[in-house]
Amino acid sequence: MVITRTAEAPAPAGLSPLEEELLRLAGAVPDPELPVVSLGELGVLRGIRVVGPGRVQVELTPTWTACPALETMATDVTEVLKAAGMSEVTVHTVLSPAWTTDAISEEGRRKLAEAGVAPPRPQTLGAPGSSGPVAVDLAIRCPHCGSTDTRLLSRFSSTACKSLRSCASCGEPFDHFKEV
Repeated sequence: MVITRTAEAPAPAGLSPLEEELLRLAGAVPDPELPVVSLGELGVLRGIRVVGPGRVQVELTPTWTACPALETMATDVTEVLKAAGMSEVTVHTVLSPAWTTDAISEEGRRKLAEAGVAPPRPQTLGAPGSSGPVAVDLAIRCPHCGSTDTRLLSRFSSTACKSLRSCASCGEPFDHFKEV
């Protein structure tokens, strides 16, 4: 496995059937810090390209530039792709464009909520998939009871991308995946 950092992602191109299958396999790898969601659902898997027989390049964009789980993600993706027959896997860390919480799929948001982690609110003012500023209404919904009567306990939780909150209605503490 080779990990390199690049500033910009290559322009997306049409995927071959092999690339589509490898993207599906790599996208199904669980996130090491939030194993209820996959790298594809989290939106950190940016792309994949077969560059020769048995050789593949993968682009990952971390949720945070200094994400400590990035190396584990790269290792896990490499293992899955090697098990699928790839002999050489190169993982590029792509920092631009930066990852945002809008990259989390609806399925990923649903899985986070089911696991007791309040998913980030979409940062859109218009239709789904459009990007825009974070909404002014900062009410965070409790993933346990649905109440918006919640309060911030700590800006950081078990990982830098989550904050710790509690619900005044049900009394349960919960993680909130921060909007970025």
